[in-house]
Amino acid sequence: MIKFMFINPISELVTSSWLAENLENPDLKIIDCRFQLGQPIWGYEQYQKSHIPGAYYLDLDRDLSSPVALHGGRHPLPDPDQLAEKLSTIGINSGETWVIAYDDSRFAFASRLWWLLRYLGHDKVALLDGGWSGWQRNHCPVSEEIPSSLVGNFIAKPQPDWIMDIETVKANPENSSSVLIDSRERDRYRGEREPIDPIAGHIPGAICLPWLEVTDAQGNCLPPEAQKERWADYANSAEMIVYCGSGVTACVNLFSLAIAGLSPAKLYPGGWSDWCSYLVEI
Repeated sequence: MIKFMFINPISELVTSSWLAENLENPDLKIIDCRFQLGQPIWGYEQYQKSHIPGAYYLDLDRDLSSPVALHGGRHPLPDPDQLAEKLSTIGINSGETWVIAYDDSRFAFASRLWWLLRYLGHDKVALLDGGWSGWQRNHCPVSEEIPSSLVGNFIAKPQPDWIMDIETVKANPENSSSVLIDSRERDRYRGEREPIDPIAGHIPGAICLPWLEVTDAQGNCLPPEAQKERWADYANSAEMIVYCGSGVTACVNLFSLAIAGLSPAKLYPGGWSDWCSYLVEI
């Protein structure tokens, strides 16, 4: 009988060597989350060419988001029941199956799945340190085989107190005990550059803590001590609200909080794209 090294229950991160030794673990499912905002079919095309053996693919637009509307941002949260149905076809059982997510963008998209699973009540989820590039640098096995659908039992249990809507965020400047954190790059925060949304700038009262600072240039997660240092000025706040352009890369900052062992923040899923959608109407 093959014995596997099970993940420590408090772990949020696994290494390529660990995952390579656990590819046949029946209690583990791997999800490829590669994606590019400017080329939405790129991720699946890359997945078809080569991926971690046994990995399934989830698309940011089709699986991890709802259709775009007038308001709500560029990547509204997915319908919980529809995502649960998709996760069930991957063979994921609520509260039982360990899920390992990876991308090739320094956690940008894999962290969205990491957060969504936890938001839906499934805590057994971790990210692959270094992502796809790290997997290749370590000469780990790859495959072109697309795994078959399975039968799982994922039941979505959303936790509405994990998210904030725009009206609550608008009240933030009046609440001195809370801190609003913009996760985008500093030049976008300052309004010097805006490649996606129609208006540049940031939400009044927000401070900037860029998501790219969670990892090094190769996509490896910085150690817990470094993550704690990132949050040192805000960790004692009564409440933290995190946003980005559309509720995706903000999840990298939420992951950083988990690695640091700090209390979780709330997510404003609509982000700047939702906020400025109201400004465009003015």
